[in-house]
Amino acid sequence: MRKLLLLLLSVALPALGQANQGELHLSVADPSGLAIKAVIRLESEANHYTSTLTTNAQGRAVAARLPFGRYHLELQQAGFAEVSEFLDVRSTIPVHYTIQLKLSSVKQSVTVSASDTLIDPDQAGSVDQIRGSLIQNRLGSIPGRSLQDLVNSQPGWLYEGNAVLHPRGSEYQTQFVVDGIPLIDNRSPGFGPEIEADDAQSVTIYTAGIPAEYGRKMGGVVEVNTLQDAQPGFHGQAVLSGGSFDTAGAFAQGQYAWGRNTLGGSSSGSRTDHYLNPVVPQNYSNTGTQGDFSLNFRRDFTLNDQISLSLRHELARYDIPNEFVQQAAGQRQNADSIETMGAISYQHIFSGDAIGDLRGMVRDNTTDFTSNPESTPIEVFQHNGFREGYFKASVTIDRGHNEWKAGVESDNLFLNEKLNYLITDPTQFDPGSPLTFAYQANRPDLEQSVFLQDQIRLHNWTINAGLRWDHYQLLLNNQALQPRLAISHYFPSAETVLHFSYDRVFQTPSFENILLSSSGAVTSIDPTGFLSLPVRPSQGDYYEAGLTWVFLGHLKIGSNYFRRVVDNYADDSQIFNTSISFPISFRKGIVYGAEGKVEIPDWRHFSGFGSYSYTVGNVWFPVTGGLFFGSNAAQAASQLTGHTPDSQDQRNTVRGRIRYQLTPRLWTAFGLQYDTGLPFDFDGDASTVLQEYGPQVLSRINFTRGRIYPAFQANASAGADIYKSDRINMHLQVDGQNLNNILNVIDFGGLFSGNAIGPSRSFDLRLTTSF
Repeated sequence: MRKLLLLLLSVALPALGQANQGELHLSVADPSGLAIKAVIRLESEANHYTSTLTTNAQGRAVAARLPFGRYHLELQQAGFAEVSEFLDVRSTIPVHYTIQLKLSSVKQSVTVSASDTLIDPDQAGSVDQIRGSLIQNRLGSIPGRSLQDLVNSQPGWLYEGNAVLHPRGSEYQTQFVVDGIPLIDNRSPGFGPEIEADDAQSVTIYTAGIPAEYGRKMGGVVEVNTLQDAQPGFHGQAVLSGGSFDTAGAFAQGQYAWGRNTLGGSSSGSRTDHYLNPVVPQNYSNTGTQGDFSLNFRRDFTLNDQISLSLRHELARYDIPNEFVQQAAGQRQNADSIETMGAISYQHIFSGDAIGDLRGMVRDNTTDFTSNPESTPIEVFQHNGFREGYFKASVTIDRGHNEWKAGVESDNLFLNEKLNYLITDPTQFDPGSPLTFAYQANRPDLEQSVFLQDQIRLHNWTINAGLRWDHYQLLLNNQALQPRLAISHYFPSAETVLHFSYDRVFQTPSFENILLSSSGAVTSIDPTGFLSLPVRPSQGDYYEAGLTWVFLGHLKIGSNYFRRVVDNYADDSQIFNTSISFPISFRKGIVYGAEGKVEIPDWRHFSGFGSYSYTVGNVWFPVTGGLFFGSNAAQAASQLTGHTPDSQDQRNTVRGRIRYQLTPRLWTAFGLQYDTGLPFDFDGDASTVLQEYGPQVLSRINFTRGRIYPAFQANASAGADIYKSDRINMHLQVDGQNLNNILNVIDFGGLFSGNAIGPSRSFDLRLTTSF
């Protein structure tokens, strides 16, 4: 830990800006020009953004990390005329705006239509925004997946494995960008701790039209902002939650601003008896605990210079759920993950049209897996970890119709892997398999990038053009150029935006156990049936065309058609019946489909959304990378042609939630979720399923089609402000999920092929106090 902090303090690093976010600097003065303290309301329906800002003694307020778009500004001050104006935020360079109040002797009425900010006329690609009430009033979640559940509610995303997110059919190609820092490792609860959704101020999601600033993991990019706008004094939030499966949690967050300084922090802890999703309905041995702590400090040295420092520590400890045989044998397998991450940042505004920033991060991550002697058919021990150092420098110049951004990145991971096992039931393995195996290795993963992008705004046209170069050096040495292009046109009379995007992508393989899967030492596991091929980066082309339009002034409707063609299509596999996963790849993968989404921001007390996704995914043989044993090795070596559905080939997915404001302090909501079922590949028949998993699971498996039967789930919520004052607001929310209590087999084929059975009917209670 001390070495980590020393390394952190020795690096010169980042700004807080993200790809498509800017800042608004406001100044308020009276008619004579003197600064005045005032309250400003800022709103954008398209970005689900609502914020109330209070100016300081100098009449200034800053709204930071604003997604690009149109905002409605409203100011009501006693004795002055009401101010109601629209502002556009289109650049990462701060927008400075001065409001000079006018005396008012006549009461004025200003009417603003929601459609004025419901659509972003300059949005050139697919971007989903989750913020404000969508986060605060979300459905309750099992600890470890609250943030993932928010992302999974959007079209094009689905779960496979224990809350492993799959955007548009991509396996392990989700990139989380936390406060401007990209994290490219698996962030699902089965691999490590998460950032609690209550800690997120906003979430921005890209699945197409991805800026050249982002690379390496390109299935989907999820920007998470945990930092709040600086408001004078102390402000914060405390959350207590609990519910089914003996679930309990607590979260606290606070921020204090004085002068040019802002200090903030958060802490959370939770426990549950349903941490991972088990194979059998009995939910054997499935407890889990999780916690995290964060601290951040920001200082504005001048109006043009800003520095910040942040530190985050997270941990998760949990059991691995048992099957029937393992539970009877007394098996107990445990895992834990601990992560410490630090970042420091510096931003400088050179002029009104140029800004530069440096950013960086260091982190330590370790994961452990242990087994007791009663484990069957194998006793496994694993200790993996990595240390990462990340650096990025960029400059943005806004000139006329163009906003140029150029930068460089360097990401260095030092991987350490250690695995050993003991076979306790030799009858479950091929004859002659050695009873023990031990492996240990370490190696650096070195990656560098350069990018250049330009946003061009010409009347009702917006063009985002970019070029990115990536270099990847681990087991292989590869590099690639990636052009990116997104174009949109706005039709004001129809309140419609048409858009098209093309993304060339270069995706690095998952690095979990990649050293083990490529080591010659694994040949000793099964010398007679063994195949090991290096996993190359995936390269491919993403296409999307779509439109966004406002209907009747209150509904925002979006629809997209997409197609992805990827060489060396990435997937994953496991060694025997353990949780040890490793990357594999196929010659080619093609995923195509369509998505639609309807949003109601706030209309006659109603708000909510409904979405539909249709996705078809196939992979083409032969296998081009990965580790295989026994019959799997023989099949991988011999199957050289043909194709099969990929493991995320879920054809139809429906999500929806509608909320009704009964009174100013009371609301209710109803939702649904429908999935047509994933394909499965099970080495056995119905009698095997009956013996190992029971009749309930068997009833949800369609062996004829090789797919899980469809699942429909209903949910309901109610919330109330139980206490409200100028300083404190206490809100109580109750959620009921899977109210029809369907046995939701999400994925099938064994515990470690991914999510098995989702939670049964459950209830959650959450008390939120804001001050």
